[in-house]
Amino acid sequence: MTQALLRDPIHGDIELSSLETAVVDLPVMQRLRGIKQLGTAHLVYPGALHTRFDHSIGVCAVAHRIVASLRRSGLSIPAELEDAIGVAALLHDVTHVPFGHTLEDERRLFARHDKGSRLADMFAGELGAALSRLGIRDMVGGLLGLSSPESVPRWAQDIVSGSIDADLLDYLRRDSFFAGLSQNYDDRIFRCFAEHADRLVIRLARHGMDRPDARSEIIGVLRLRYYLTERVYYHHTKVVAGAMISKSVEIALDHGVLAESDLLELNDWTLLDRLARCGVADAAALAQRTLNRDLLKRGYVVSGRSVPLELRKEWVSRYHVSRVQRAAVEKELAEKLDLPFADVVLYCPALSAMKEAAVPVETSRGLELLNDAGSAAFAEIGALQDRYADLWRFYVFVPADAVARAGSIAGEMFQVPCELALKRG
Repeated sequence: MTQALLRDPIHGDIELSSLETAVVDLPVMQRLRGIKQLGTAHLVYPGALHTRFDHSIGVCAVAHRIVASLRRSGLSIPAELEDAIGVAALLHDVTHVPFGHTLEDERRLFARHDKGSRLADMFAGELGAALSRLGIRDMVGGLLGLSSPESVPRWAQDIVSGSIDADLLDYLRRDSFFAGLSQNYDDRIFRCFAEHADRLVIRLARHGMDRPDARSEIIGVLRLRYYLTERVYYHHTKVVAGAMISKSVEIALDHGVLAESDLLELNDWTLLDRLARCGVADAAALAQRTLNRDLLKRGYVVSGRSVPLELRKEWVSRYHVSRVQRAAVEKELAEKLDLPFADVVLYCPALSAMKEAAVPVETSRGLELLNDAGSAAFAEIGALQDRYADLWRFYVFVPADAVARAGSIAGEMFQVPCELALKRG
């Protein structure tokens, strides 16, 4: 086996070990070259064409930086464990399907890629066999959560999948760069990693005293996470395109012309092409419109400003969790608007929460979470979490000539007036 040297626009030269090179060359990894990291965001940010493959290489590089930081802090890390961490970082997104976050998180068509059975199935098949030949199957499986926690250190799992992990630290920089935004975090964050009680933590104290500079670094990372969510991840054009694809997939599933297992053999373009040619009119129409960037428009929009928290929770239960209830209200709206079923798409996301704010930190008081009530960062983190929660939006998307009618009809149906002040009619 040979090593590889890759030139990455985010991290510069990345050296892959012989083990990592062998894993990168597997078909399951090469498939990720056809899956864009940000799904439909390129319709707003044309440069956002980077892929899950690029990102996975970057996560591997960041994982090694975190390991180096831990070694500098005094932690002894065997070379074979670092090898396994690097491979697990490469494979952390191997179960991703085209437009995965949209299909899994936003319309709830499938289990999350990191929660369902896809990884276990892959480990039972060709991927597991390849890792067995390389002698790392069990350790990598443990790092990816397939085996008992005792098989690998918990802090090592945290590097691959934790609150502030290699995944986050790569995609924040990568997404910002390819979206053409100027935001970044400082490399000083890598000096703050430590192991405490078998967990990967951010060390916010030294010699018994709290370090405001370290606290500022971690808050800077979370601010970047919020900024990208506000500007990119929740941009309404990205949302509507993703929602149209999701509804197309949902219709195709219901008509038996597509199965979840098919998605592991498709990339972004082949999925859209298959949907456009699937023979089911509504699914095909939505896919073709997306391919042509002939997107539906916002006919009805409300936010937490006018939807109380309890009602938001009720709507999430009805229209996010339940496919049946969501389809029923889409059908009712389509009938009232005299539109085809494909021309009405309801989008109700889960309530927004910044899970990264619960990162374990080591302070002069011991181990705590960054957003604990007694934390020195509590006020700043609390304000950031509130802003993040305020990003929640409930949409009804329709063709341009139905926008005015959709706003009033949906407002009557949901008993909350539309917040969007557009020129209607």
